[in-house]
Amino acid sequence: MSDAQTVKQCCARAYESDFARYLFGESFHPGGVKLTERLGTLLELMPQSRVLDIASGKGTSALFLAERFGCEVVGIDYGEKNVEQANASAMEKGLSERVTFQQGDAERVPFPDSSFDAIICECAFCTFPDKTAAASELARVLRRGGRVGLSDLTRSSELPKELDGLLAWVACIADAQPLASYIQYLSSAGFADTNTELHDDALAEMVNSVRMKILGVEIMIGLKKLDLPGADLPAAKQMAQAALIAIQQGSLGYALLCATKG
Repeated sequence: MSDAQTVKQCCARAYESDFARYLFGESFHPGGVKLTERLGTLLELMPQSRVLDIASGKGTSALFLAERFGCEVVGIDYGEKNVEQANASAMEKGLSERVTFQQGDAERVPFPDSSFDAIICECAFCTFPDKTAAASELARVLRRGGRVGLSDLTRSSELPKELDGLLAWVACIADAQPLASYIQYLSSAGFADTNTELHDDALAEMVNSVRMKILGVEIMIGLKKLDLPGADLPAAKQMAQAALIAIQQGSLGYALLCATKG
């Protein structure tokens, strides 16, 4: 198995864990569905739109987009458990005719050319080992004139070693790129007219929320009222503290990007 496959499988398992879900919530990205709605607006989604959600997780964003904009959404995720839970949620909400999920790799998207009107990828692009291939796949499956919307962590300098572990990968921190790099990946794949918005405040809010949840986990485990096997609380505390400092120093941020396929 290649190093890239190992990273993908480890991240997929970690995303599916109770510990990660407890810390990061159902949306798994800063700003929650509020910023998902903002991306949908930037993408100009409408009922006629066919949308691909890359790294769709448990389906929170895809289901929200279908409800909010009336569009059709297909989600792909590397984790089998996530896909099963997302399809179950679509069924429960009565949206299974408009929202479906399947396993897929962002670097080898399992759809024909020009299959979608819009693509959304939230807090995941930076975790893809081969970002050039992922950007090319976004362009391939998007129709000409279609739009891609990314939200991701950004960095302006090297990050501390505490932000280089598996939990940091799950939190989209470990391989955060400078904003200019995301723009370059998209440009090299044939996208143009990239617009960006900074939402560092949403990242700071999420990190502070994670810090408080870690304290709560420690207390609950100490009282034997909670059991989270495999939860590395010391590492999580170090990561959250280092992330907060990086945000305060301006070296870690969060941005939305929207670009059009030429």
